[in-house]
Amino acid sequence: MSKSWAPLLISCGVLAATGRAHAQADASAGASLSSSEGASADASATAAEPPPVVEAPAPAAPPPVEQPPYQPYEDGYPPEGNVLELGVFGGVLLPSTQHNLRDKQYPPQDYDIAGIAGGRFGYYPLSFLGIEAEGMAGGSKVKGTNNQAVFYGYNANLVLQVPLAYVVPFFSGGVGRLGAISHAMGNDSDTAWNFGIGAKVAITHALSFRIDGRDTLTPNIDKDGQAHTFQITGGFSATIERTRKEPPPPPADSDHDGVIDASDKCVNDPGVAPDGCPADQDADGVFDRDDYCPREAGPAPKGCPIIDPDPDKDGVPLPCDQCPNEAGVKPDGCPVRDSDNDGVFDDKDKCPKEPETKNGFEDDDGCPDKLPDAVKKFSGVVEGIYFKKGKADIQPNSKRVLQNAVKVLQDYPSIRFEVTGHTSSEGDPSVNQQLSQDRADAVKQWIVDQGAIDPKRITARGAGSNEPIADNKTNAGREKNRRIEFKVVQ
Repeated sequence: MSKSWAPLLISCGVLAATGRAHAQADASAGASLSSSEGASADASATAAEPPPVVEAPAPAAPPPVEQPPYQPYEDGYPPEGNVLELGVFGGVLLPSTQHNLRDKQYPPQDYDIAGIAGGRFGYYPLSFLGIEAEGMAGGSKVKGTNNQAVFYGYNANLVLQVPLAYVVPFFSGGVGRLGAISHAMGNDSDTAWNFGIGAKVAITHALSFRIDGRDTLTPNIDKDGQAHTFQITGGFSATIERTRKEPPPPPADSDHDGVIDASDKCVNDPGVAPDGCPADQDADGVFDRDDYCPREAGPAPKGCPIIDPDPDKDGVPLPCDQCPNEAGVKPDGCPVRDSDNDGVFDDKDKCPKEPETKNGFEDDDGCPDKLPDAVKKFSGVVEGIYFKKGKADIQPNSKRVLQNAVKVLQDYPSIRFEVTGHTSSEGDPSVNQQLSQDRADAVKQWIVDQGAIDPKRITARGAGSNEPIADNKTNAGREKNRRIEFKVVQ
């Protein structure tokens, strides 16, 4: 069998499977017929000849030992005493709005939800009681800003759990510290008491899935009460020294044919039930399990009469080739129809003999086209969009230009724009970068809000001062560099 045909022939193996089923049925019928005919012949011979001397029959061979069906050896993995647990986890931290995680020289601000990850180590002297130490860290932001924040914490907990077989609920409580670092509020940590509940689900004797929900108490901003910071995590725990209970081994099946060795007459050769030996109905030397023509003799490796399996020489053999007289491609052997090679197949190409113009305008119809004049006006620098100095606030006198952009997007629903903000080189580059991004975002948001435009049709990009079109050493050049550009996206 050619290596290039093998995957396709496997996919067409339904025909071979059907043939094998017929072969097994016919083979069984043939065996029954042979036994019946043999019995009749023996009876006739006995009537015609004197009875032979009867010898004592040899003792019959004992029947094969039937293996009992597999039964689960244990029910679940209940907790045990004197074991260690190592775990990793991840989740979210919901910082309290009353927190006091700040240096006293900074004003209080709220944090966004933080994504956290960490690890824990525990010792369980009893099946229902354990002590754990854990640490975590995570990232967040100061709410309403782009200021990054880092949370960290560590604590020691007491764990009380119900030692059930499958799901182990537990209560935990302990003390440690919770801290946060940010440019807006400095670095600070407070004593943190935590209380929570959770559950463990054993996957194997050594591995469990674990979920925790906790309330962490730290001093509030006024230091006259507690701030509640909630934490939800999930992860995995590895249990060390837990008793490993092995199920009994399954019955031996050396050739992996589904017939156990005790009943398999061909122990080292995979076959079929009931005796485990391979079948070859057409006696061509190719076993039925590998024979694509189990009732017709043919040479190895396919076992079929010699025919041309690939008349169009495209590497897709019969019967998988749906276009046997026309060279094609996998999997059906038919050619790909794209007459003008523009990437749009002929069944969807409105102009199958003319290639599509890839310009971002109606690129899916397969026809050549040009950008409408209205769209061309929004390709490149767009004059008439003004902002407050050093800010991303759009000036009212920009309305006419932006409304024209809205109309273009409404009139041509296949058009997508990239809006790019640019600045001059004055000032800090990182500030310019952020300002250009904010201005591009502001233009996008104005168009989306005013025109009910799908926001996926507009991409906003900030280029900062990295793409000047004029000399930044002159006032006129810098003014040109402060601009908004539109680009049609394919």
